[in-house]
Amino acid sequence: MRNVFADVVSFALPPRCAGCGEIVNADLQFCAACWQSLALLSGRGCERCGTPVPSSIAICAPCMQAPPDHDGVYAVVAYGTLARTIALKLKHGRKVGLAKLMAHLLLPRLPDEAGVLIPVPAHRWRILGRGFNQSALIAQHLSHASGLPVFLDALQRTRSTAMLRGASARERARIVRGAFSVARRLKSELTGKTVFLIDDVYTSGATANACARALKRSGVRKVVVLCWARVVLDDAAD
Repeated sequence: MRNVFADVVSFALPPRCAGCGEIVNADLQFCAACWQSLALLSGRGCERCGTPVPSSIAICAPCMQAPPDHDGVYAVVAYGTLARTIALKLKHGRKVGLAKLMAHLLLPRLPDEAGVLIPVPAHRWRILGRGFNQSALIAQHLSHASGLPVFLDALQRTRSTAMLRGASARERARIVRGAFSVARRLKSELTGKTVFLIDDVYTSGATANACARALKRSGVRKVVVLCWARVVLDDAAD
């Protein structure tokens, strides 16, 4: 009966492309056109932040000028029209199933080392308004897929911050400075560990740096950012 019910549901509600809604063969897939439009990221990048750079460059110019507080970024795709659409569908469109898709695609980007997953926190007022923290949803699915432990409440946002969209890199850094702290009850469990910091989109790095500083002050050894999409140098506005 269970198989019959599953077949009925599959017929009535077939899997659809996360980008355009076209019917696809299975869940957690894009259609061929949407998949080809995504700028997938893999392989070598800047040694400090992971952004794509020519093979002759070891460290990108922004990292040479101001080294990040985190220890690298692993993203699935470069930030672009479709990548942005997917992120907004999750964050503001309440398409929570997209968190599982992001985690599914992030799994191969997960570094092969022991660590724990911690999502970038949202302020409680944002969670009340939205109903969830998209980074926490991605972290939970990635934990299930990878077997790595997830600490959903380890990192806390101590104050509400202004929206970062449209702000310069310097303004973003000022807005999030001192906005994060680590739960005191978990500090001993995190001491000396590698933290995989989970977020949906990485832009200027201001939020990731602020989170990394708070984590390292609490004894974390290393902070690596894992995200769905990241702005690359050619697209960076700040």
